[in-house]
Amino acid sequence: MTTDWSSRRAQAMPTGVFALMDAAKSEARARGLEVIDLSIGSSDLPPPESALEALRQATYDPATYAYCLHSGTRELREAAAGWHQERFGQTLDPEREILPLIGSQEGFAHLLLAAADPGDLILLPDPGYPSYYGAVALAGLEVKRMPLLEEHGYLPDLTAIAPEIARRARIMVLSYPNNPTTAVAPPEFFEQAVRFCLEHRILLVHDFPYVDMVYGDYQAPSVLSVPGALDTAVELYSLSKSHHMGGFRIGWAAGGAGVIGPLAAVKGAIDFNAYLGIQRAAVAALQRSRSEVRADVARLEARRDALLAALQARGWQASTPLGGMYVWARLPRPWTDSFAFALALARQTGVALNPGRAFGEHGEGYVRFALVREPEVLEEAVRRVAAFCVQN
Repeated sequence: MTTDWSSRRAQAMPTGVFALMDAAKSEARARGLEVIDLSIGSSDLPPPESALEALRQATYDPATYAYCLHSGTRELREAAAGWHQERFGQTLDPEREILPLIGSQEGFAHLLLAAADPGDLILLPDPGYPSYYGAVALAGLEVKRMPLLEEHGYLPDLTAIAPEIARRARIMVLSYPNNPTTAVAPPEFFEQAVRFCLEHRILLVHDFPYVDMVYGDYQAPSVLSVPGALDTAVELYSLSKSHHMGGFRIGWAAGGAGVIGPLAAVKGAIDFNAYLGIQRAAVAALQRSRSEVRADVARLEARRDALLAALQARGWQASTPLGGMYVWARLPRPWTDSFAFALALARQTGVALNPGRAFGEHGEGYVRFALVREPEVLEEAVRRVAAFCVQN
């Protein structure tokens, strides 16, 4: 008999949708089907050659082999500060207002431990990124969900937050361009959010991995550009999306010293920093020209357009995303259960999508397509989906 050593924290971890979908994909492969995996937002484009070369050279440098303490991260912090200045005109202190992360997902979990105590209340978007809930359970926080509804442009209605909830709230989480809905937020919304959080002494956490993944003339605003934001907000950045470096696990947090300091204290007690070679690769990536980044985004835009055309030709309802690397589409009738739809689709056709309910109760009735394959593969996936819908 095996002893179960699970803590209450471990038992509180939500069942991961990726594990369920992985099992369904395995069933499809066992049946001899070619899997088209559009369920995970992991870029299939290569990292920048400049980043790869920086990493290659670092592996020959003995100075990179030791533990990397905070002082060793200065080059990356300065590069991030330069990026903020060039992109948004923000002047940030690389010593006190920027902190490297081993990916923004790790940073988010440590941030909750640094800025909140067990029992504190957190305002989370619904639908929202599933890993938020695991981090919240680990930190022992009470959740109040903020509905993101299509009729409101998938922006939370801050005026609908009850006064007693606002008084108790410690943290509010936002993320635009949004995963999974692909919604974007105008600067005016961030101004409203900053005013709200300043008034109620709430830490505003803006998860910002899709800063570069925007289409047409749209530019994603940074919450830190709002006057007063450094007193109440922190922004999380990742190189996983903009520079296709998901496996490198590298990003950074930017915000006032009042939140970066506690986050650094928690991280310092739990982990060292990323391998210095990976940090040098990140610096090289951040020094890429905007035109190089936009060329990558143009490939995603072509995929978006091909996928939308294929879906809409078959009667699916999906709006045109201005940002992100997904298409958020309503389930076709008569389906109402997104989990049942996605699991059956994967098992029978090999096409893996993410069920909307995996992102929260307000995600039910939708599925998310990730733009991680070329247009012809996306079109083949839609053909299989259409045939599945006819047969079921």
